Amino acid sequence: MADIFSSVRVSSATSTFVMMFSSSMSVVEYYLSKRFPVPYALYLVAVATVPAFIGQHVLRKVIIMVGRASIIIFVLAFVIFVSAISLGGVGISNMIGKIERHEYMGFENLCKYEV
Repeated sequence: MADIFSSVRVSSATSTFVMMFSSSMSVVEYYLSKRFPVPYALYLVAVATVPAFIGQHVLRKVIIMVGRASIIIFVLAFVIFVSAISLGGVGISNMIGKIERHEYMGFENLCKYEV
């Protein structure tokens, strides 16, 4: 039983399957609710596929050069960190703009709430 949980290939395949299943269900949900722009999605697939292959090729070369596969963890951590900072910055920027323009931000007055 311990061999199953210590296998890197098994855990990698399982996490890949779960991510693909989850994202596929989201795509199906958006498509069925008519909120899925197919041409835009195809454009994003084309734009994302090329850098994915380039990144895989470059990372394979770096792993061969360094001799350690643990560099993948550092690359993933860096990408997650940069995306979290970027998303937070964009969100704060959008919120400040809406506050300055006195736009509706989705908050209701709790004092006027009627049951």
